[in-house]
Amino acid sequence: MAGRLTLRGWVRLFRLGKAFLLLNLVALGALGGWYLVQPDGRQREVAQLVHNAFVAGKHVSPVEVVWDLWQLYYGGDSTGVLQWNGDRRLAIGGLPQATTFSHGTIRVLLNSAYVVGYNETLGSPVWAAYRIQDLDHLKPPPPRPENFETDLRTMAKVSPDAYRKSHYDRGHLAPNFAIATRFGQAAQRETFLMSNVVPQSHVLNAGLWKDLEQRVAINYPARYGEVWVFCGPIFSSKPARLSRRVAIPERFFMIVLDEVEGRLRAQSFVFPQEPDTGAPLAAYGSSIDAIEQLTGLDFLTEFDPQSVASLEARVTRTAW
Repeated sequence: MAGRLTLRGWVRLFRLGKAFLLLNLVALGALGGWYLVQPDGRQREVAQLVHNAFVAGKHVSPVEVVWDLWQLYYGGDSTGVLQWNGDRRLAIGGLPQATTFSHGTIRVLLNSAYVVGYNETLGSPVWAAYRIQDLDHLKPPPPRPENFETDLRTMAKVSPDAYRKSHYDRGHLAPNFAIATRFGQAAQRETFLMSNVVPQSHVLNAGLWKDLEQRVAINYPARYGEVWVFCGPIFSSKPARLSRRVAIPERFFMIVLDEVEGRLRAQSFVFPQEPDTGAPLAAYGSSIDAIEQLTGLDFLTEFDPQSVASLEARVTRTAW
């Protein structure tokens, strides 16, 4: 009996494999016909995307390629063509600006591969911004640093010891892996500054947050060329603290932005400290407008407000 069941299982697996292969072949055939009638610039972008579908470790399937091309060039979730000549190295649309932020002054700390907005009253970063680009071959990162470091540029001078026996992880905003693989060991070391760290539950830090960080580090650049990220904590008006110094966030946000032919699209998420471990990313979809209300920050301030109004109002229903 057990042998017959095992055989049936193999037969079913074989049929599923054939169906998956056929689906991918159909997807590639449709893509090839469409590709031939596209302008040169778009053909180059498409060729790179298709190439990445065959590069080991980038986790891009042919079905994703076809879906992405539809969303990128024909989907309705992006803005019209935007005019902006700002600095795109670390952020797009300008750095976040405090509007109704209620905890005092935010100081900008510039690092080689990311930038943070730091608040001395909270003893915490309140936002981070960084950009991740695709690589031909994703090399292993340098060894992970053993220790976090106090950032002597801050007045709070939060020590890694502030987290001792707190049951919170030292959660990165600008991520170790993505920064290390693009910018090297010195930039990686900067992500271990305490000005880039927030108290984060382990279930979030090692779960949905890590999942989204890995998509940003590997899958999204392979599919879109480059992406920009804004992320940070969300605090209550009177947050609890570690060692009476470091404010503990109630929630966290992440906004991922992608530019295609001058048009901008976004996906936004808000996570509680203790998310449902079985829930998909899309269950925590939000909008930029909602994140602005929760944080007291304003994003994409250097774009014309009317040009990005619909983008900021759109609620993320599915993860890319």
